[in-house]
Amino acid sequence: MPILRIKDFFYKRKDPFYYQIKSLLKFNPNSLEYYKRAFIHRSLNRRDINGIAINYERLEFLGDSIVSSIISSYLFKNIPDGSEGYLTQMRSKIVSRNHLNELGTELNLISFVQSNIADENHGENIHGNLFEALIGAIFLDKGYPYCKKFIFQNVIDPHVDLERLKNKIISYKSLFIEWCQKNKKDYVYNTFEDNGNESIKHFAVKLSVDEKIIAKARDTSKKKAEEKASKRAFFMFQEDILKDKEKTN
Repeated sequence: MPILRIKDFFYKRKDPFYYQIKSLLKFNPNSLEYYKRAFIHRSLNRRDINGIAINYERLEFLGDSIVSSIISSYLFKNIPDGSEGYLTQMRSKIVSRNHLNELGTELNLISFVQSNIADENHGENIHGNLFEALIGAIFLDKGYPYCKKFIFQNVIDPHVDLERLKNKIISYKSLFIEWCQKNKKDYVYNTFEDNGNESIKHFAVKLSVDEKIIAKARDTSKKKAEEKASKRAFFMFQEDILKDKEKTN
């Protein structure tokens, strides 16, 4: 082994981060810098000598594409009769923002983050963003085969059941709106700010169908509140909605 590589070998092993990331990855990382960058939040406002921002966002962009590629390949091989639209729908269920957030949370990636913001104030999506950034770092450090192995070990093998996935609902709002439109029902989401005595902004929504309020919900964003109300509405009309869905499929 060349002298420079020997020095690098021992230098890495003096860094506590080496053992932490190795334990997470289940393999020996080559360049720690990729992995360190995968956990730097933009709030630190770090820049290199050329003024280019140093944070995980570019790695997140790269990782998103790689995750999508590996999942697409898996579905293509394992659902030989699936149409393009069906495969796209199945992929969306696996790489949905909620599922990526769950994966990031499961791996406790937030514990690696360097940030000027308290963990509880980051919002849920940081977990999925970090997962994608980590995949980007693995790709740059070890290449596609290691990304594939990591995703199979942490995503596909423990979480992907194609039979169960067929019936998984990604968005209750989209499903409910589709059903309303198909059955010529008028629907309205009346959403407004509803902070109450809380310091965190909340939104409330009243969902009406044919001028009758059928569901109410409240959450920290319009999207979450409307999705929650849609889920409640779905269970009110579940039998009719699923019958229509079966006819479509």
